[in-house]
Amino acid sequence: MSRSTRTTTVSEGRLEGRVRLPPSKSYTHRAVLMAGLAEGASRISNVLFSRDTNATMAACQAMGARMERSGSAVTITGTMPTVPADVVNVENSGTTLRFMTSAFGAAPDGFVVLTGDSSIRRRPMQPLLDTLGQLGVEAWSTRKNGCAPIVVKCGGIRGGEAVIRGDVSSQFVSSLIISSPMAAQDTSISVADAVSRPYIDATLTLSKVFAVQVEREGYSKFVVRAGQRYRHSDFTVPADFSSASFIVAAVGLVGGKVVLEDLNPELPQGDSAIMKIARTMGVRVDEGEGSVTVESDGSKLKGGTFNLGDTPDLLPVVAALSLRSESPVEVVGTAHARFKETDRIAVLATELSKVGVKIEERPDGMKIQPNAQLKRAALDAHDDHRMFMAFSLASMLLPGGIPVVGAESLDVSYPTFLEDMRRLGARVTSE
Repeated sequence: MSRSTRTTTVSEGRLEGRVRLPPSKSYTHRAVLMAGLAEGASRISNVLFSRDTNATMAACQAMGARMERSGSAVTITGTMPTVPADVVNVENSGTTLRFMTSAFGAAPDGFVVLTGDSSIRRRPMQPLLDTLGQLGVEAWSTRKNGCAPIVVKCGGIRGGEAVIRGDVSSQFVSSLIISSPMAAQDTSISVADAVSRPYIDATLTLSKVFAVQVEREGYSKFVVRAGQRYRHSDFTVPADFSSASFIVAAVGLVGGKVVLEDLNPELPQGDSAIMKIARTMGVRVDEGEGSVTVESDGSKLKGGTFNLGDTPDLLPVVAALSLRSESPVEVVGTAHARFKETDRIAVLATELSKVGVKIEERPDGMKIQPNAQLKRAALDAHDDHRMFMAFSLASMLLPGGIPVVGAESLDVSYPTFLEDMRRLGARVTSE
């Protein structure tokens, strides 16, 4: 059950207005770390300041990078990693844990301990630890269960050839790519069954911004030449399509017209796929220059089968949209969603069943039947920010709404979600 105590109810219909979306969490993580490893001072603008990204900033400072915040921007003076003075607490951020485990391997000598909250201490790390061993970095789980706390024996990254499974998390692949420029020799990373591939694209995009070249063969092999060094650069973090997806779904469920501002389709973000999915289900989506307009009359949506292998964070969004569908909705390809902040497949199946949704849990997804008669029941987000937002959307479909526990989790990615929903016309009450 959730450790949260704050209960929130979102209700009422038709949404109208404009939303300036929060910056991308994925790009903030990557830009901060690469700037933290770069020679010279970089200015990162439109930074997302959230619990997860703050953890990456703190970890970079622990390895020796200097940071100075000015409004929504951060100036970062980079460094080669050094051993921190204390244990590195990544809080709830799996990205921080995975990226920094590899980066600290490049420190010259000593040991680094990384840990986090109860969710982090359940998230898989063994594939990354095994591959780091192939590259000359010793790292292990203190409990020998493949999860944090993690100990990294520093001494530099040897490089060479390595193989990693890609079906658990693309963060393993991105972590290795980011740290490989610091290796003593060329690094070749062979990947089996890569999932969430747009997140790898985001890593490669930012590598170029910071002057590191990565050779690739699709998503199956990446080669990073030794002797490269990240160079200082200025970068503006784009607005977050992951956060946008919940506003898109809200309009699709209850109707209205909302303009989503500052979206940049030129930088790869997997969750931009929500636009195509929403159109397929019957929501009107018009993409302009720098903004997207979403419109719906709140009528029934179309069902279908959606493979979210590259966009597992859209699983709770599509599950929410299915509650207005006139035909079954199937989600496939998301077995790796079980290794997020929660087992999102299991949590969605368990919690939505409480309000009368006919949902069939499957190993890699789910099938949701239409025309369920929704009933009142409190929903528990299990301290997962995306579960909370999805259940808040479900709440809007019942008169007066239903209680949803877990609003505290919003500070992970979208701290202003409830405020934005309120400004668009939803009624939000908290206890």
